[in-house]
Amino acid sequence: MKKLPYIQNIFSQIFNSIDHEAQKERKITGGLEAYRKQVWIILLVTSISLLAVHYLKLNTSFYHFISLLEALFSVENHTWYKAIRTHTFSSLFSYLWWAGWYYIFFLIIPMIVVKKVLKKSVAAYGWQTGDTLKHWKVYAITVIFFILFLSAFSHFNESFAHFYPFYKLAYRSWFDLLAWEVLYILQFVALEFFFRGFLLQGLRIPFGSLSIAIMTMPYMMIHLPKLWPEATCAIFFGIFLGVLALRSRSIWGGVSIHVSVALTLDIAALLQTKGLPKVWFPV
Repeated sequence: MKKLPYIQNIFSQIFNSIDHEAQKERKITGGLEAYRKQVWIILLVTSISLLAVHYLKLNTSFYHFISLLEALFSVENHTWYKAIRTHTFSSLFSYLWWAGWYYIFFLIIPMIVVKKVLKKSVAAYGWQTGDTLKHWKVYAITVIFFILFLSAFSHFNESFAHFYPFYKLAYRSWFDLLAWEVLYILQFVALEFFFRGFLLQGLRIPFGSLSIAIMTMPYMMIHLPKLWPEATCAIFFGIFLGVLALRSRSIWGGVSIHVSVALTLDIAALLQTKGLPKVWFPV
């Protein structure tokens, strides 16, 4: 228990440092009032993006879209719908649709807003290496800790083994597995830019360390459909990644941690269930 005040003291020093830097920048740039419009834009875009992704990413939305295309091009007997439904990579197509909306609303649109509306550089919103290499030991220790913890937890918890990977045919061939992991990894790039770049860095100057708390709430909420241990960890993980992102002024450390953890969960789950692929392409 003696370590708890020590940890609190460390985070208190970090938050005070973030607040001090934000206060200095506010004085230089015209005070809090100068950021009112920026805060409104960022929070509105964040709300719209979260809403859009939540509904558009669904499998039902994908097939509804196919039906709309059939009607638009006068395709009879649901030919396209049936072709996709029965295709070897039908499930993978659905996940391409799923990931695509993350790329659009968590990466592309926020970047356009930063450059064209806010008239800022995306580098200032974490799209740079920044001081990531300076903190490489922290990232490495975090990755090793999570890999060991999740590997052990997934070994004793069958729900994890059956929940991951999301793409249930990843075991079928190396093409299935690699195609899925590429979609998954790029989704994490979009996720990190949205939360630790666009939202966090955009609110850093007006709110200081409180920008981490603001970012953590919606970040935890997108994990609610997942298993409860992961959703719970998202609170602490969000705060931790938020601190690292503000210290390094970069999203790439968070991307590296997220990707390492995700790959570990997928591989560990496959090894416990179906095993790794044995062929390059599905038969």
